[in-house]
Amino acid sequence: MIFIGNHLSSSGGFLAMGKAAIALGADTFAFFTRNPRGGQAKPIDPEDAKALIKLMEENNFGKLVAHAPYTMNVCAAKEDIKEFSRNMLADDLDRMQYVPGNYYNFHPGSHVSQGADVAIPMIADAINFAFKEEHQTTLLLETMAGKGSEVGRNFEELRAIIDRVELKDKVGVCFDTCHTWDGGYDNVNNFDAVLKEFDDVIGLDRLKAVHLNDSKNPFDSHKDRHELLGEGTLGLDALKYIVTHEKLQGKPFILETPNDDAGYKKEIALVRSWFN
Repeated sequence: MIFIGNHLSSSGGFLAMGKAAIALGADTFAFFTRNPRGGQAKPIDPEDAKALIKLMEENNFGKLVAHAPYTMNVCAAKEDIKEFSRNMLADDLDRMQYVPGNYYNFHPGSHVSQGADVAIPMIADAINFAFKEEHQTTLLLETMAGKGSEVGRNFEELRAIIDRVELKDKVGVCFDTCHTWDGGYDNVNNFDAVLKEFDDVIGLDRLKAVHLNDSKNPFDSHKDRHELLGEGTLGLDALKYIVTHEKLQGKPFILETPNDDAGYKKEIALVRSWFN
């Protein structure tokens, strides 16, 4: 079964996002927990959250993939930014309790010339600071393209973070098709080998969700520019192979392509057609 959706604006509330997803033909979606370019978070209406949960149950939704704001950097070189980000992460995990049992995805961070060996323990420490036993959310580390000083540019860096997390059962990975391709993993010619390497280093049981994007960039470019499905360097054949791979079934696939609602509706229908 395919769970496919895209990023939706949370400005109208949880129920509005659920209805918007259904209108697009989706049965999952992603949303930013707060202003993606800032830090402000709107108050949550508990009744609105309950209404979404009911809608999801009635329409057989897969797990949601919430996304942390891009401004969050728990391994920042500046102490004030790092502390602000740690508190943001903790607050978001508390807020996710209104829609329990879903995913919270975030970019591990940028070490800003400190080096990954310095940043990785900081990231794990922030997760340990933020997570509570009672949290019912699984935190997902996103695979990154390796642009600039990004941490998470390879599977080994993500594994190093996970190894330092205390509540390991609450941590997984979101596999981004564009980022991994740009980062040097050959999703076009040898995706089976990529999955095997992921399994060997991290474990496929931790691959919880997929960001489904084509790429504007050549292989191993260490950039990060998403493209519409089939219009980039991965191409439709490779993306279809990924989506229909037997080891990825039942996981939420989230589109982050540069699209409008009409475009997302078309891409969601396209992905569904691969199972006919």
